[in-house]
Amino acid sequence: KSKGILTLLDEESKLPKPSYTHFTTEVHNNWSQHFRLALPRSSKLKLHRSLRDDEGFLIRHFAGAVCYQTKHFIDKNNDALHASLEGIIQDSRNKLIQELFAVSIAQKGKLTFVSVGNKFKTQLNDLMVKLKSNGTNFIRCIKPNNKMVDQQFDGALSLSQLKCSGMTSVLELMEHGYPSRTPFNDLFEVYKQYLPKELRHLNAKMFCEAMLHSLDLHDKDFKFGITRVFFRPGKYAEFDQIMKSDPENLQAIVSRVKKFLVKSRWIKAIFSTIVVIKLKYKIVYRRNALIQIQKHVRGHLMRKKHGPRINGVVKIRSLNTTLEKIQTSAEQLKNDKEKTTNEINLLRSELTSVIDRIKRDAQIKPEMIDKLYTQLCGKLDHQMTTLQKKLVNQKNAEEQERLRKIQEEIERQKRLREEEERRIQEEEENRRKKSEMEARRKLEEVERAKQEEADRKAAIEIQMQQEREALEERRFQEQLDQERQDHELALRLAQESNGQLEESPPLIRKSEAVKNQQAALSKGKYDLSKWKYSELRDTINTSCDIELLEACRHEFHRRLKVYHAWKAKNRKRTTMDENERAPRSVMESATKTNTQRYFRIPFVRP
Repeated sequence: KSKGILTLLDEESKLPKPSYTHFTTEVHNNWSQHFRLALPRSSKLKLHRSLRDDEGFLIRHFAGAVCYQTKHFIDKNNDALHASLEGIIQDSRNKLIQELFAVSIAQKGKLTFVSVGNKFKTQLNDLMVKLKSNGTNFIRCIKPNNKMVDQQFDGALSLSQLKCSGMTSVLELMEHGYPSRTPFNDLFEVYKQYLPKELRHLNAKMFCEAMLHSLDLHDKDFKFGITRVFFRPGKYAEFDQIMKSDPENLQAIVSRVKKFLVKSRWIKAIFSTIVVIKLKYKIVYRRNALIQIQKHVRGHLMRKKHGPRINGVVKIRSLNTTLEKIQTSAEQLKNDKEKTTNEINLLRSELTSVIDRIKRDAQIKPEMIDKLYTQLCGKLDHQMTTLQKKLVNQKNAEEQERLRKIQEEIERQKRLREEEERRIQEEEENRRKKSEMEARRKLEEVERAKQEEADRKAAIEIQMQQEREALEERRFQEQLDQERQDHELALRLAQESNGQLEESPPLIRKSEAVKNQQAALSKGKYDLSKWKYSELRDTINTSCDIELLEACRHEFHRRLKVYHAWKAKNRKRTTMDENERAPRSVMESATKTNTQRYFRIPFVRP
């Protein structure tokens, strides 16, 4: 369907509520890519650039761009008369007016209204039909000036009108074309009176061809059409001048025309002969082509009739290749070879029988051939599968036998290697035992020598220890004797002086356990003899080192023993009451009241 501007305008006018903005938008949407149509803002005039896109459009004509405002397009597109005017015209007594404005009842309604655009298109089409049906010529009128004054020409205005009307293009086309033209009959009638009698009976077209070719005109100066001849600019006048020249020149032209006629007839005869020969070859070619067509048609019919059988035989014969592969594979069998060969021969005979059946039976159907082929393929596949299984089993058995032999050989080699390794290990073990025994013997000798030396040193040490103990025992006995004598002497002196004897603790000999314990402590890792009591207490409460805790415990016990020994050694030597705070001699001396030297008030002790 056409989407022209006038068509879109008619469609918009048929809507219930037509709008010029909607019409303008549709024009832009349908022709947005066309180079002739543009938006108003692309105009050169400032007045048009102020229009909105839905208020107008710009068309680039041959003469220039024109901006159209669409505000009144819909109102002006309606060509229908008012109802009152239609009534007046229909009531007119003039029949011509009634016929011009005849109203059809079928054309009533909004969708069938007559628009100005549709009327313009109809009239333009009628005009084009009339122009094409006859040879109408036009006289172009131009406006010489804008002042409407005679005998005054504006060159720029006139040239612009000629350019816009396309006159320059027509002149350029005529310069490169054939502007002069005339029908063959008219040209023959014009120059018939100048021709002799032998040329007057010629055909008009033949006369024109003979005359133009016999003259000295170039082939590019004229062209022959179907009904007329075309001349280059100025060539028709030259032809007319030649035809109206003196009789001698005309006689020469006539002789050239006769020569051309003879030549053209000879050429036509030669051409006709060539055409006849070509026709002969064409007939022979068509006969051979007919034979080829018959051959191909017959071949097609035969292939259509016997093609399925032939294809079936070809497919079944192709199974022989598979059968040969099966035969080749069967040669590799060692067991059941004869049985497999018989089965293969049976399949081969079955293939042959199926092929013979297809050849003999001309009425066999393609479905039956496909069924036979499928059965044979199934049997061959089954035979191939069975044979492959046998070959696989045979290969597996051979492989197992080979692996068994390899395993036996490996085990034999392994046993030999193990025996050799065992022998080498035994020899190595014997050598090692001998070397160990020799080393043990040497070590025992060294140990025995060391033991003897240690025993000797231990005996010496024991002897020295015994000597030390004997010496300590003598010293201790001497000390005891001395203590005893001192005690007896002190006791006697105390009795004589009526004094008190201070009892000293008896000397206690250290036992072996105490000595060993002191020796172990002296050799310990920790020396806590210089630690404070608070440090020992904090260490016992916080430490997790067992050895350190044990050392703290021994150090605490040692200090406790020292304290008790000191306490026992420094206990009171005189007899005192438990409530006495000082010795009696001190208390007695304190009870004496000394005369105060500096104070008159006597000092009394509380």
